[in-house]
Amino acid sequence: MEWNNGEVIWMAHSQEDTMRLARKLAELAVPGTIIALDGDLGAGKTTWSQAFAASIGVRDVVNSPTFTIIKEYEGEQLSFYHMDVYRLSMEEADELGLDEYFFGDGVTVVEWASLIDELLPPRRLEIYIEHAGDGAREFRIKGYGVPYAQWCQLLNEMGESE
Repeated sequence: MEWNNGEVIWMAHSQEDTMRLARKLAELAVPGTIIALDGDLGAGKTTWSQAFAASIGVRDVVNSPTFTIIKEYEGEQLSFYHMDVYRLSMEEADELGLDEYFFGDGVTVVEWASLIDELLPPRRLEIYIEHAGDGAREFRIKGYGVPYAQWCQLLNEMGESE
C-alpha cells in the first residue's frame, strides 16, 4: 500500500545518539526529501539539522535560519535547504514559494514546521524533539507515505544503538 504511515520513538541519551540518528536519516535521503522538525525550545532542532547537513556533505557552517527564514547549502550528495518558519504567518509562508524547495533537487528541513502544516506536502517525515531529563532527548518520528513509513520501520529495526 502506497500511503502507509510509520512511527518510531528514538531516545538520544547523548549528542552522539542525536548525531547517529541524523546520519542514519541522511543515508536514506533522496532529492525531494522533506523533514518537518518541531520540538521544545532548546531541544536540539538546530543541532540535529547541523548533524544531518554534515552527513550529506555540507561543509559550510550551518546555523539557525531564524532571521533569514531560508538558508541554502550545497552538499556533496544533495543540496540542503534549512528553514525556520517560527516568525512567519501562514500567509507570509505561502508567499515564499516553498514548493520550489519541497519538490526540488535537495533535502528540505523545516524547523517549527507545524506552524505551516497546511503548506507542507502530505508525504514527509515529521520529527518532534523533547527534553527527556539528564540531557537526554526523545525523538518522536512519524513517516507519512513512501518512503518515510519505511524509514520509521528501519529505525525501529535498528533500535536506539547500532
